[in-house]
Amino acid sequence: MMEHLTKENLESTIADTKGLIMIDFFSPKCVPCMALMPDVEKLAEEKKDEATFFAFDTTGNMRTAMKQKVMGIPAYLFYRDGEKVATLGKDILEDKGMAAVTEKLDELTAKA
Repeated sequence: MMEHLTKENLESTIADTKGLIMIDFFSPKCVPCMALMPDVEKLAEEKKDEATFFAFDTTGNMRTAMKQKVMGIPAYLFYRDGEKVATLGKDILEDKGMAAVTEKLDELTAKA
């Protein structure tokens, strides 16, 4: 299970976590977000040795999400040692689904 971040610990978690992390920006009211979530949790379990996975509920926290340049959900942001290295937004996720996430994760872990 992915740890859920809050507006109080989002930025510090990004800054303090070493290695590759992926944050799932979602809302329980977002149908595509909730459709992808079981697959994201499965991927997080499969790839837990390669990256750390978190989730951030944007409900009531959109301003915090926008500080990370999240303009729509679902969105998956990837950081390495506190620096953003990739973003997967709504358009590519609706087009390619989890294949886009797996592909990006493989690409980022291959460079490590």
